[in-house]
Amino acid sequence: MKKEILIAAIILFTISNAAQSAGFILVNQPATPSHKPGIQTYALQCKQLLVQVDINCMMAHTKIEQVFINNTNSRLEGYFYFPVPKGSVISNFSMDVNGVMTQAELLDAGKARDIYEDIVRSMKDPALLEYAGQDLFRVRIFPIEPKSTKEIHISYRENVQSDNKTYMYRFPMNTKKYASAPLKKAEINIDVKCTEELKNVFSPTHDVAVTRNKNKEAKIRYTADDIMPDTDFKVYYQTGASVLGASCLSYKNPQDEGFFYLDIHPGLMKDENVLPKDITFVLDVSGSMNGEKMTQAKNALSYCIKNLNPADRFEIIRFSTEAKPLFGKRMAVNEDSKTTALQFIQSLKAVGGTNMDEALNMALKEKTESNRPSMIMFITDGKPTIGETEENALLKKISYANKGKHRVFTLGIGHDLNARLLDLITEDGKGYRAYIGEGEDIESEVSSFFQKVNSPVASDITIRFENSTQVSGVFPKQIPDLFRGESITLFGRFMQPGKNNLIIEGTVNGSKKSFTLPVELKEGRENEFIAPLWASRHVGYLLEQIRLHGETKELKDEVVLLAREYGIITPYTSYLIIEDERQQVEQRNMTLPIFSSRADVDELREKTKKDYTQMKNGEGEGAIQSSVQIQDLNRATTISQSKKSNSTMSITGKSGNTTNIAEETKQIGGRAWYNTNGTWVDIKTQNQKYASKIQIKFGSKEYFEFSRKYPEANDYLALGTNIRFIHRNVLVEINE
Repeated sequence: MKKEILIAAIILFTISNAAQSAGFILVNQPATPSHKPGIQTYALQCKQLLVQVDINCMMAHTKIEQVFINNTNSRLEGYFYFPVPKGSVISNFSMDVNGVMTQAELLDAGKARDIYEDIVRSMKDPALLEYAGQDLFRVRIFPIEPKSTKEIHISYRENVQSDNKTYMYRFPMNTKKYASAPLKKAEINIDVKCTEELKNVFSPTHDVAVTRNKNKEAKIRYTADDIMPDTDFKVYYQTGASVLGASCLSYKNPQDEGFFYLDIHPGLMKDENVLPKDITFVLDVSGSMNGEKMTQAKNALSYCIKNLNPADRFEIIRFSTEAKPLFGKRMAVNEDSKTTALQFIQSLKAVGGTNMDEALNMALKEKTESNRPSMIMFITDGKPTIGETEENALLKKISYANKGKHRVFTLGIGHDLNARLLDLITEDGKGYRAYIGEGEDIESEVSSFFQKVNSPVASDITIRFENSTQVSGVFPKQIPDLFRGESITLFGRFMQPGKNNLIIEGTVNGSKKSFTLPVELKEGRENEFIAPLWASRHVGYLLEQIRLHGETKELKDEVVLLAREYGIITPYTSYLIIEDERQQVEQRNMTLPIFSSRADVDELREKTKKDYTQMKNGEGEGAIQSSVQIQDLNRATTISQSKKSNSTMSITGKSGNTTNIAEETKQIGGRAWYNTNGTWVDIKTQNQKYASKIQIKFGSKEYFEFSRKYPEANDYLALGTNIRFIHRNVLVEINE
């Protein structure tokens, strides 16, 4: 008897609710006396997921390898399930189990739904309801020997979906809600080949590496270890003969404003399409740079000089107590000038103070030409100590000297910096910023940064919609230059669906060019990831204004509204939400606070208040961390990028339990959901009135009737057994 209980306990601990990406195996285990009579259903843990996809423009051939592991001492049997991806028509489906070709049964959506509901009843877990309405492949797996693995290979073909002439490939990865054990290894490799030139190739859901060696081909690679996947994997690509490609994706619920995602990319540009640039390297050689920092900085600068483009012009200014240029003006790139520059770099020694004032003003005096981008790459590890040292006065001098002529890129080294000063210099210079922490590899970071800005293909860019009244809230506010291998990504909102023209103007190949690209903003729920990404950009922009230019009530109120509605939970937004909730509860304007009702709210408030105060500081390690995190929000193009600060959101309550606040927030249906004391709460319940209220017991007849009647609500139901949400003007409460 004890042995049976122990076996069941081991199964429950190691494999309960552990279904993973793509397909999953559910096993049936007779119940022990400690459980209710009958059969208990569990999901076998997936150890490895390898995916190879070959796309021939409109047809995708997907090959999946999954390794499942039975960690128990029992022989098990079960079924392997593979939900057919939404909108896919699969052909040539084949499968082998441990090297033996196996015939899988294809169940239509109706029969598949019955099976999903049976599993939900048995496991008392609604996660599989998200697959309701999809076809299902099923095959019996027996035996699954103790302490063994099952290796399953799947191969199938499907047509690639198209939206606004942009193709989309999807692989199901959203399994975190029913996974109790991490996926040890995940790897997805996609090879795309088309008959036309490829323009945009990107993933808004995952951080991928894209390799482009030919203009009609691309390789996409995603790898991760020990992950709990929570978002389906999507890759988009566009073809066309235009110099610029523009992929436009949209998301809109019927009664709400819509959101759009616009990615502009030049494709695989030839060397002759790269604009010749003028660039000045300004390097801090003050005493604090002595030692390894100086050695690495010299190596990094040498790399930049060696990799300048043939038609470029360049200058080097070193500064400490005073600033000194190498040539006195920007020189053409040739063997003589590069040799002179490399010798100059090796002769540099770190000594003296930090005269930013003289160095930057010397660089900004360089003449500019309208057909050549002008850049300044400013590298420093300190604060100004000589010349003008007062922050506002120095910024005023720099801005007056620049007048928008030069793009200024700043790289801060170490923690003894005035991050706000560097960020304001970057903002005024319409460039990028980066920070290299103590002990980090300066050489590789500077080299990587230089690679991104080394090959401009379009500068002084403006982007507008022909029907400007259709769109609003477009971010970023300032359009950056376009570089080879990079893209410009914009997010915005729209009121009414419809066709529009996107007008892009800028300097291309040395002359002013204008491009008109047709786009269509559509109603539909396919691309719901756009809403939180737009909100990330918007919140990032507002926090940047608070951090760099000062706090106002209007800015704080807007941050709270957006962060709460779309679940943008950062150390800075959380504090503002808590304070707003407290005030509204006191004024009886809110009956269901999300954060203030937490048992650990006092610890959370103390931690986030410290982070928020630190954000507004200009100097030190905390200021640099805030700068980096807010820039991540400002420039996020994927879900994972918008959540980079999540790791800092762990809080330990009085009970000693540690939870990550950000992990208790989800974005579904274009809005936020919060786990409040074990119940998932729809943010709309806080501020939207409703006509009536219904209560439904989880797993009851009424529960499944509701699921069948309103299939669009299954994504909500899949959250858990206790949910509170508004659907079709009705407050719905699901309880165990």
